[in-house]
Amino acid sequence: MQPVTALNTLASSGFSLALRLLLGAALLAGLAGCSLPFGLGTPTERALESGAEASLRTSSFELTGNYAGPGVAVPSHVSGARSNPAPSSTAWTLDLQINRPGNQHVVVSGTNVEVEAIIVGGDAYFRGQQFLSDHMGDDPLSRGLVSAAGNAWWKGSAGLVPQLPDFTSAIAFKSTFLGSAVTQRADNFSVDGVDAVKLSGPRADVYIAAASPNQLLVVQMKKGVVIDGISDGLFKYSNFGKDFGIAVPTDVIDFSNLSSLPPIYTVVSVDASRCASPCVVSAVLKNLGGLSGARAHSTVTFTMTGSVSGSVLGTCQTDVTPDVGYNATTTVSCTINLSSRPPNATKVTATPSNPGRA
Repeated sequence: MQPVTALNTLASSGFSLALRLLLGAALLAGLAGCSLPFGLGTPTERALESGAEASLRTSSFELTGNYAGPGVAVPSHVSGARSNPAPSSTAWTLDLQINRPGNQHVVVSGTNVEVEAIIVGGDAYFRGQQFLSDHMGDDPLSRGLVSAAGNAWWKGSAGLVPQLPDFTSAIAFKSTFLGSAVTQRADNFSVDGVDAVKLSGPRADVYIAAASPNQLLVVQMKKGVVIDGISDGLFKYSNFGKDFGIAVPTDVIDFSNLSSLPPIYTVVSVDASRCASPCVVSAVLKNLGGLSGARAHSTVTFTMTGSVSGSVLGTCQTDVTPDVGYNATTTVSCTINLSSRPPNATKVTATPSNPGRA
């Protein structure tokens, strides 16, 4: 009986070895064709969160995307700014570049409007003529300021730039989106060709690169959630460690010091007493701006209209030269060419045009 028992044992051992080899081959084939089973080889949640947090501690990064909410306000010291302007749009796109410790370059765009801002050393500089125009009044001074600004940079407060600490500060980001805020994990996503893991919570879905150093890729806010005063945000992170070369712009307007602006002439009075044949008209102008950087001379257009008919009887135009300084006055005149002596019932108006900066 012993030989039979030994033979049976040998056969059983051979079958077990063959089975193990077969299972091993199948496992190797499975590993070659897909990701590791049972979570083997995938980053831990701790590694993912640490990588995302470290991303926001780097010297620089770029945040792009869109959101709903406030855009950029106009500085309160800008004369003529509307106290409660109606927003041109509540849907915005954002391109924010951050260079540590405190330099930023941001472009915020809405419907038919765009404003750009640079922050260096706590000082902020803005440009965007249409945005400024939409937030200014219709009085001559406000229109003159818009014209004077052109597409030049103007100085304001850094607090007017959209503040998104929960999306840009490592500590705030961790508290808002990671740790106990994560309720679900899903692997095997692709973000612009990068393998990613999605960590979800009640506030947002956070996509983090699956490969070390597990950089932060995308944050998509959940519907109905408001964070940092915004909603419906979808933001992409990129360019970690890049030097964006953020610097103070040149040729900056300071609205708190109107004498630093190009000339802004307004009409004080119009004189048509010498309008005979020829018809010489004049106007006293006051400069509410300064002498700096106009792309061309200001001009004044005189228009004579019939008081009853309202029809234009004649016009003339003249440059304002030489310029005068802030709050100073000057007189300009020109001749309206008429075929005959003007009728008694006429009205002469003067309209200044201030080209401002380029």
